[in-house]
Amino acid sequence: MAPTRELAIQVQKDFQDISQGLSSVCIYGGTSYYPQERSMRNGLDIVVGTPGRIMDHIEKGNLKLNAVDHVVLDEVDQMLDMGFAPIVEKILSYVYTEGREFPPQTMLFSATCPPWVTTTSRKYMRPDQTEHVDTIGKSTVRTATTVEHLAIRCQYSDRAECIGNVVQMYSGQHGRAMIFTDTKKEANELVVCESLQQQKAQVLHGDIEQRQREITLKAYRDGTVRCLVATNVAARGLDIPEIDLVIQSSPPSDIDSYIHRSGRTGRAGRTGVCVCFYKPREDGMIKKVERVAGIKFKLIGPPQPKDIVKASISDAVASLELVDKKLTTDFLKHAEEVASKHEGGALEALAAALAFMSGAAALKSRSLLNAQENFTTWHLQTQFEIHYSGFVFSAIEKAVGHEIREKIVGMRLTADKMGAVFDLPNDCTAYMEETWEDDASLVLQPAQDLPPLLERPESARSNNRGFSNNRRGGGFNRNGGSNQQRSFGRSAGRNGGFKRRFGDR
Repeated sequence: MAPTRELAIQVQKDFQDISQGLSSVCIYGGTSYYPQERSMRNGLDIVVGTPGRIMDHIEKGNLKLNAVDHVVLDEVDQMLDMGFAPIVEKILSYVYTEGREFPPQTMLFSATCPPWVTTTSRKYMRPDQTEHVDTIGKSTVRTATTVEHLAIRCQYSDRAECIGNVVQMYSGQHGRAMIFTDTKKEANELVVCESLQQQKAQVLHGDIEQRQREITLKAYRDGTVRCLVATNVAARGLDIPEIDLVIQSSPPSDIDSYIHRSGRTGRAGRTGVCVCFYKPREDGMIKKVERVAGIKFKLIGPPQPKDIVKASISDAVASLELVDKKLTTDFLKHAEEVASKHEGGALEALAAALAFMSGAAALKSRSLLNAQENFTTWHLQTQFEIHYSGFVFSAIEKAVGHEIREKIVGMRLTADKMGAVFDLPNDCTAYMEETWEDDASLVLQPAQDLPPLLERPESARSNNRGFSNNRRGGGFNRNGGSNQQRSFGRSAGRNGGFKRRFGDR
């Protein structure tokens, strides 16, 4: 028994590939009973199926299990999650009948071991002859060590386009990506977004007609389809080779789902990447996944234009190498004509063609902190530790003015406390580059990558502007609510770094 149709089909195919002289059938819902019944009338050695259809055939009198020699339950924990536990136990009652001299060999396969699995094993398996095989052991890391776990903080409204950019950067037109959503509705909405349609993405979930599901999954295995948007129907057991990228559109509340989804990549010795998107108020959920799964996310920003261009060029070059050399001769004359007519000449015509081939026609810069469009993340580096964001707000105000300070959002101190990152609208970039002057103690520039950030207390995680006490500049220490005493940094000595630059102006 397997919890999903796709897994049942795969298991039966494996039996066909490795067994000689044994007849097998796969039975599952959404398909006609007649071919399945015909196979049973002809006699069978192996039946693979989902609990619901197996129970149907038992009640119809087509399937008798009192002489079964081997019982295998795959992904037992998922059967429990999907509500199959009562049906599974009822089916097993037809196998483990009273009076059987030799009960069948029973094998339960489960990635996790919830109490129901243990209870079921005790009920139907002989304790003195039961072996428990644990491939994880005492390891606290419950995911494959060949998978790199990345997390991108992103507003819901920006998520679809960012996901498309991540696919283009980490997988592209020649890799294979799988995107997981929590609901069928979300999968349907995501697959039709423009950025994923450029990747020719297809959708897979329980409401898709069975025949279409099989066609989609076969196309994905064969490489005809390179990007699949799916619910957990594709998270368990399916053996799909060479998946380069797994994206989780949000951190699942069930951590086991994260483990199984990420396990679609990094298989058979290959490395893989798993990217988890999360909203600004879901920092706590990311920490929970880290704690329970025993992993550490690398927090990154969304792909920037330079990253997308680099990945797109690699894709385009790989596509050009697939073109038959004999075919290119037929296009040489046309290439000369295009180059002669293009205003920028042959090189610019080639650049335009590469951009069109890659699908990177519209490139947008985004915040590295929350993926918001038309924002630039700035990185301030200091030669001394700073402990409060108020220092950074004041330093920016004294250097470039109050108006710029008012536009700062998302202030975060770096983990080493030797700097901070924050966002400014793109229309401030030219003014900042013209006005700001670095010195020996303070260096400010657009961030190329997101540095490790200082973790915020739980109470401050919902704050996206770096405020405290409902006021800007959370680094101020206030006595009695007045503004008379303010301190920046750890001590007066640290404040000296501030005074050296701004105190005499």
